[in-house]
Amino acid sequence: MNKMNQATANIHPGARIADGVTIEPFATIYEDVEIGEGSWIGPNAVIMDGARIGKNCQVFPGAVISAIPQDLKYEGEKTTVEIGDNTTIRECVTINKGTKARGVTSIGNNCLLMAYSHIAHDCNLGNGVIIVNSCAIAGEVEIDDFAIVSAMSMIHQFCRIGKHAMLQGGARVGQDIPPYVMVGRIPLVYQGLNSIGLRRRGFPPEKVNEIQEIYRVIYNSGKNNSQAYEHIDKNFPSTPDRDEILAFMKASKRGIIKGPNSPTVE
Repeated sequence: MNKMNQATANIHPGARIADGVTIEPFATIYEDVEIGEGSWIGPNAVIMDGARIGKNCQVFPGAVISAIPQDLKYEGEKTTVEIGDNTTIRECVTINKGTKARGVTSIGNNCLLMAYSHIAHDCNLGNGVIIVNSCAIAGEVEIDDFAIVSAMSMIHQFCRIGKHAMLQGGARVGQDIPPYVMVGRIPLVYQGLNSIGLRRRGFPPEKVNEIQEIYRVIYNSGKNNSQAYEHIDKNFPSTPDRDEILAFMKASKRGIIKGPNSPTVE
């Protein structure tokens, strides 16, 4: 740890802090905390009991990690926040620890959580997730790898956001967002593939076309969900991406976001 800042930082002697960690002045580190090698904790950040922070993370001023849940069912049970390696948590982000529902709020590797965002209890964020400024993520939300949640979006509890999906700014999410898509408008609807994002992640054109054809069946063929899934299962060869889409949609508990031509969308 950077010895120069110990005099003005409030660090509990029981905290488990690896070599090479820098803790800036006026940060507060509670007892039941683990911080991995090479991480940086900025001034006035607060790392509370139950925080498990990986290697080479950055926690900017004003962030609060592992505060108790804003959930009335929490009864003081021992729970955690687990943050992977190389993740950046910007100014005034708040990440609440889990409840007995799941026991842990987890953030993956290589994530970016921008300023003033809130991650509630028992959420599960995968690797490479980007949460843009001032988003509000309610309890027990799942956000899969490489999804992007744009600024000031609100996600209802228990919703799931699929891999490589992208939400427009100010999105109000009440249903599940399947993988690889873009969603926008008010009310929120499917608006096509996140094709630029997929190309940036190394998806070849033929793979992007395959995913596009699958979503044409789901959103543009006039079939209901059961008919669309059956058609895809019979007419598209099994690939990891096809199977990811079908498994996500069949497992959805809150229902899948509607298409722009749905009769229930204004």
